[in-house]
Amino acid sequence: MSRELLAALLLVLVAVALVLRWQRPAWYWMSFGIVFAMIRVTFRYASVMDACGLTVPPSRLRLALARMANRPAPESRPPRVLRLRPTRTGLVLRLKLRPGQDAFDFAASTDRLRHSFSMQGIVSREIKSGVVELRMTGYDVLKRVQMPAKVVREGLRIPVALREDGEIHYRDYEEVPHALNLGATKSGKSVYQRHLVKELAPRHVALVGIDCKQGVELAPLARRFTALADNPDDAADLLEALVVRMGAIYQVIRREQRISADTEDAEITADIWGLPEDLRPVPIVLVVDEVAELALFANTAEKKRRERIITALVRLVQLGRAAGIYVEICGQRFGAELGDGITMLRAQLTGRVSHRVNDEASAKMAFGDISPDAVLATTQIPTERPGMAIAGDSTGGWIRIRTPFTTMRQAVSACNTNAHRTPVIAELAAFRPVLPDLAPVEIPAPTAAPATA
Repeated sequence: MSRELLAALLLVLVAVALVLRWQRPAWYWMSFGIVFAMIRVTFRYASVMDACGLTVPPSRLRLALARMANRPAPESRPPRVLRLRPTRTGLVLRLKLRPGQDAFDFAASTDRLRHSFSMQGIVSREIKSGVVELRMTGYDVLKRVQMPAKVVREGLRIPVALREDGEIHYRDYEEVPHALNLGATKSGKSVYQRHLVKELAPRHVALVGIDCKQGVELAPLARRFTALADNPDDAADLLEALVVRMGAIYQVIRREQRISADTEDAEITADIWGLPEDLRPVPIVLVVDEVAELALFANTAEKKRRERIITALVRLVQLGRAAGIYVEICGQRFGAELGDGITMLRAQLTGRVSHRVNDEASAKMAFGDISPDAVLATTQIPTERPGMAIAGDSTGGWIRIRTPFTTMRQAVSACNTNAHRTPVIAELAAFRPVLPDLAPVEIPAPTAAPATA
């Protein structure tokens, strides 16, 4: 092969790599980026750990042996590499810590490690005592969200977004029964809610909605909703009906606990998931849109209605988990200025998701009581990235996520397709949305072919 031909092929290869990196970063990573990144990490590892202060000095025994052998003093040792594994979005580096090292040191050094290894982002987490995992992303996975083709969907564990480390962010109702979703106008909060309903539509679950914007967000999805309220008066009655439903479910659990001397411990239950399938009530997911509209009042009558609403909501989030009632509250602000009971209600919402907000005070409403770092990250969400959010929980951990864009048509189609899965609940029958039947699609009759002589 001539030099001219070899140079031409090399030039074409470089051009293809540059175009892929600009237009299709995921393809570039799978074809070129993985190789370059693994070479960088392998050859720079020791020097980067030393520069970031993540090494330990040699032990006294090693120093004594070096002096006895008249050799130079040994260098500081970095953590031992257990595994370096490529993924579709980056690399996973698992390290065994040396004596005296702390996992917090690696979490505090992620930004320096990101620059040193020339990666898009690095997230550190402790796997177990003495083992730390660094998840590196090779490109900006949140710029163009593409959910993996194979996503595990089981029970009430719902994939809702893509995390900044390339993993899928799940909304697991059995682990985190109640959650708060905050966000300013045009921040992507409604898209997150829409995507959540779209994923819940094929599941064996009853959807209950409260949308005080006259139902403009949830009414198009009404064929999959067991109950729907579009004004505060109906919302108060609907919430009290859910409390009645919750009490009836607890009576079923008490009746079926079968507590006796000859009953095995594994057969005794305190929630619906331990009941036999033929007796297990259908779980309910309550979606509340614009919660502030339920807490505002202008006269005495509206104040009494507000007290009914807040009291019922607090009861549901305190007691509803065992009865299979899960609450998803959405709004732009959710602070103490909404009146009595709001702080108590917020304290019961374990899951927290905050999209872009207009001020720091709104971010503190979501994360101020669990993670100051998450508050700062929330205020830094750019306007040009709707759907990006900070997800956290009561443990103080948080991560950036972004929901794939879901159109209203996609959500409506999913709800209409699964309309036959909508359960009928007697206590909520008065709030079932009344909708006309779907118009049949008329298929024109085939025209007869002209007769030939």
